[in-house]
Amino acid sequence: MSETGKVVCVTGASGYIASWLVNFLLQRGYTVKATVRDPSDPKKSEHLLALDGAKDRLHLFKAELLDDGVFDSVVDGCVGVFHTASPVNHNVKDPQAEVIDPALKGTLNVLRSCAKVRSIKRVVITSSIAALMFNGRPLGPHIVVDETWFSDPDYCEKSKLWYALSKTLAEDAAWKFTKQNGIDMISINPGLVFGPLLQPTVNSSMEPILKLIRGSETYPNTTYRLIDVRDVANAHVLAFENSSAHGRYPLVEGVMHCTEIVQVLRELDPALRLPQRCADEELVMPMFRVSKDKAKTLGINFTPLEVSIKDTVESLKEKFSSG
Repeated sequence: MSETGKVVCVTGASGYIASWLVNFLLQRGYTVKATVRDPSDPKKSEHLLALDGAKDRLHLFKAELLDDGVFDSVVDGCVGVFHTASPVNHNVKDPQAEVIDPALKGTLNVLRSCAKVRSIKRVVITSSIAALMFNGRPLGPHIVVDETWFSDPDYCEKSKLWYALSKTLAEDAAWKFTKQNGIDMISINPGLVFGPLLQPTVNSSMEPILKLIRGSETYPNTTYRLIDVRDVANAHVLAFENSSAHGRYPLVEGVMHCTEIVQVLRELDPALRLPQRCADEELVMPMFRVSKDKAKTLGINFTPLEVSIKDTVESLKEKFSSG
């Protein structure tokens, strides 16, 4: 299906997921109006402007999430909006200012602009499985989390899970606003996203693997619910284009303990100086699964975890081998 000439907006376009999303949208013939915090910063713009199709069909706009009305002119004339911009920061001093306000108020700021534009057919927001899994319900190997799960803001706040709280509040507010204003919205809820990078900087989800291959002495005693960045970006496009798509889409290919990740890395490259032992601490995150059923209705073919890990390492070596 040719999408040539259709105009869409991507917020936070210089980010990890968003960069791949812009890439796929350009490949499919869309014209993309992309917002970044500073278009003049080459770290925010050069990798986007280098994409195939960018010269003719990518337009960069400066936008800060908390500037009221700043998205009005950007979403004007669009048929779709992909809202990916939201801080991913797990070590915060001021949770309200650093993650909660940008996620919550920023999302509503974008949606208020969308409510003014009649041409917009659908809005796709990037949420997280963090907005599903933190509610005090027991987690274990036999538990399967799906799109019907919702994190509890009170539980997140008491547990000081500030990133989870920001994503939960933002998604909750988005559902309420879009229903009240007749906006067709879909949320994509990925697990820990990894895979090759397009942007020149390390994002937070890449840091665990980067630490491993840089020779940390130990690896954390935790499990990760993993998904390839290309699958996440593709899911955004499919969710926009599929007229029957609706609601929330958890995205996790599989669950791996850090021990397994280290073993895969060791097999991929025996020369890597990898940690030999697990940190002496309790299991940080229990093993549990996330349903693929809803995601498969979009037609997603999940990238195998071993392929994603291999591509991640090659990408990190290429960009940060001197670090």
